[in-house]
Amino acid sequence: MKICIFEDNGFENLYPLTYLRPICGLRCGKTLIFEKIIRAFPDIKISFWVRDYLIKLWRKEVSPLAVNDAEALKNDDTLFINSRWLFIDTKFSIPGNEEIGKMDGEIVYALVKKTQMAAISSGDISIWLAKLKENIQVKEVKVKLITYPWDLVNYNADAIKDDFNAGTAKIEGEFSPQASIYGEKEKVSIGKGAKVHPMVVIDTTHGPVIIDEDAVIYPFTKIEGPSYIGKETQIHGAKVREGSSIGPVCRIGGEVEEVIIHGYSNKYHDGFLGHSYVGEWVNLGALTTNSDIKNDYSPVSVYINGEIMSSGEAKVGSFIGDHTKTSIGTFLNTGTVIGVMTNLIGSGGVLPKFVPSFTWYLNKKFTKGYGYKMLLKTAGVAMSRRGKKLGQEGLDVLNYVYEITKDKREELIARDKMG
Repeated sequence: MKICIFEDNGFENLYPLTYLRPICGLRCGKTLIFEKIIRAFPDIKISFWVRDYLIKLWRKEVSPLAVNDAEALKNDDTLFINSRWLFIDTKFSIPGNEEIGKMDGEIVYALVKKTQMAAISSGDISIWLAKLKENIQVKEVKVKLITYPWDLVNYNADAIKDDFNAGTAKIEGEFSPQASIYGEKEKVSIGKGAKVHPMVVIDTTHGPVIIDEDAVIYPFTKIEGPSYIGKETQIHGAKVREGSSIGPVCRIGGEVEEVIIHGYSNKYHDGFLGHSYVGEWVNLGALTTNSDIKNDYSPVSVYINGEIMSSGEAKVGSFIGDHTKTSIGTFLNTGTVIGVMTNLIGSGGVLPKFVPSFTWYLNKKFTKGYGYKMLLKTAGVAMSRRGKKLGQEGLDVLNYVYEITKDKREELIARDKMG
């Protein structure tokens, strides 16, 4: 038996978060989606099937696990698991016979016997799986399936609790006698090398708090559970409210509430960030603030794959692609979608609800700024400050995304030139 975590075309509805990573590489709770699946099946060999342009980058990320390797799957029964399946609070037993699990017409999983695996080939695996349903029993299931970016945020609190319950709560790092836990002490986990300074309050009345290895929590910080603070992350006198996941190597100040910050991103200064997902290598300037609820409390509209749609949710913040930078005093509208490698300069009012990738927004107009090469140079400098490099695989992915986002970017830049 083998397991293949496959990516269907749902990645399009999760842009800009999925431009530079497969769906299973998104964070929800402490862990990434694929890490939850691996945890659920510790004794089964895992492989991946992702979009073509991500293959080399993802192989590097998850090495030595196989990526888009049809030959590795042909000689065994294989359980295909949709990478949008958020494996929390899940009671799932591998079927004894061939079976496809579907929800709302979408394949959630498929158990395929090795006699049919010989026909597998490269390409879109979800199309291949869809053809199998004519010969395999189909079962309707009800699971947590990620469809839109706000689903990750809405499930985040439950995911943190699930990750906490899957581990062992220990206080292995330094916890100052002048810091306090309000609520159950058993709901606090502090990893090795982490430091909690004096005048820090950890509130577990609504859920657990996980502080990972080598994180530092500075004075005058309050962390409300359920929350997760990632490895080597620093919290500088911030209000970290419930339902927040801060990935590794971040610098966080001000106030955050029900947010996911993927990793290697900074929100060091004052300002509010709520009900949002922030990618990697993002820097939010001082007083950058987003709205996450409308004044009339009506459902928030969001641009999904280029089209405006109602989220059906009263609280939706911002979804910010990797390598984006904001200036001081940047105000983000409710339900704002910001692409990859943008540079946003506050103009005294709220920014547009959609900002295409690789653009500058300056003086209320979209421009190409100093161009793509300068954006790459800036990214290289930012990554080097954390001891990382873009690498050829990462550069190839950025080049591809630059091309597939060109039309919308050029359309808005041309419009603002005319205006």
